[in-house]
Amino acid sequence: MNRALQWKLITGFLLVFVAGGITGAFLGGSYARHHFFELHHPERIGGQMKERLRSELNLTPEQLAKISPIVDKTTAQLRDIRRDTGQHVREILSDAHRQMAAELTDEQRHKLTQIEERHRRWRHHRFHDHSDEASSPSP
Repeated sequence: MNRALQWKLITGFLLVFVAGGITGAFLGGSYARHHFFELHHPERIGGQMKERLRSELNLTPEQLAKISPIVDKTTAQLRDIRRDTGQHVREILSDAHRQMAAELTDEQRHKLTQIEERHRRWRHHRFHDHSDEASSPSP
């Protein structure tokens, strides 16, 4: 086997390896986003909980009807805890930013304000785009 052919083979294998890595990263990222973000919307927890209990415990329709109010109450309590916790976190971060601002230059304060605004837009996009799907308010 001549030297040129060896280099072509090595290059080909490297390209296939890199392409496989990129494909794996893309598919893994898509799966993780679907699994961790799309499946865990707060407004869907109750339905997911009922479906999981129904299938894993082989619940009859009558049993499901009897436990549905319990699951709905639990879902509402969890939603309230999530909302309250989120509000508490926002208050703590806002207070921290106010304290930090005293130590920053004008340019740094401006950048901090931009960071806060970007986060606010992200939260609005993340939690309000799904409001059409939800019958309950999002945190």
